[in-house]
Amino acid sequence: MPAFEPHELAGFRRWAHAILTHRRGREIYQTSTMGALLSGVYEGDVTIRELLRHGDFGLGTFNCLDGEMLVLDGVCYQLRSDGSATIADPEERTPFAAVTWFRPDRRIEISAPCDRAALKALIDQTLESTNLMVAVRVTGQFSSIHTRTVAEQHPPYRPFTEATQDQQEVTFTDVSGTLAGFRMPDYEQGIAVAGYHSHFIDTDRRHGGHTLDYRLVSGTVEIGIRSELHLSLQRTAQFLGAELDHDDLDGQIRQTEGG
Repeated sequence: MPAFEPHELAGFRRWAHAILTHRRGREIYQTSTMGALLSGVYEGDVTIRELLRHGDFGLGTFNCLDGEMLVLDGVCYQLRSDGSATIADPEERTPFAAVTWFRPDRRIEISAPCDRAALKALIDQTLESTNLMVAVRVTGQFSSIHTRTVAEQHPPYRPFTEATQDQQEVTFTDVSGTLAGFRMPDYEQGIAVAGYHSHFIDTDRRHGGHTLDYRLVSGTVEIGIRSELHLSLQRTAQFLGAELDHDDLDGQIRQTEGG
């Protein structure tokens, strides 16, 4: 095998780094599927430390549904059922999460109040296609944010539609903070959550939850288009033995995610 000259090796490293950087800027990394979560697969094998090697922005949940997850600026937050937010232990594990390296392709300034439906419609109008994945970050002032968090579950695990019946809902008023999440194409329902899925955390990083509804007073919307999905499936006994063929997949996800 021929040896590389030092300048050739340095050139190869720069080329490889450029290729990897370009690719990861188009990719969403996801562990497990929404369909598995519906079936009660609440224990995953990916640690938060490992998850953060794949992105600095995203959302998900924790093992046993012990809080909603929000990843923002490379920090993973655990949003609990009382509405509080804390930095997650890097050795915690997740049964479902999606992250990306957030680099916005465009920004939209919002200067007039709008509700959730109006903001979603506005974002959709700026997209060249709804067949690609979109990372969405909304930073601003909200007159109200209605959130939920599912209570921690214990074996034997109930299906997700039953677990969410005991969810705790909290409404924050006159609060500044950030919504972080994704807009996924309709054809990905079951793999992910089709449409808009976001979690909220306030500016002080002390409170938040899964977003059910909101009214934005003013702020900035940043969107990043993604065309590649890296889907990492679990090899746990729970996942391997789960029944993942759901009769009413779309209806169950809309019920549990508030869509």
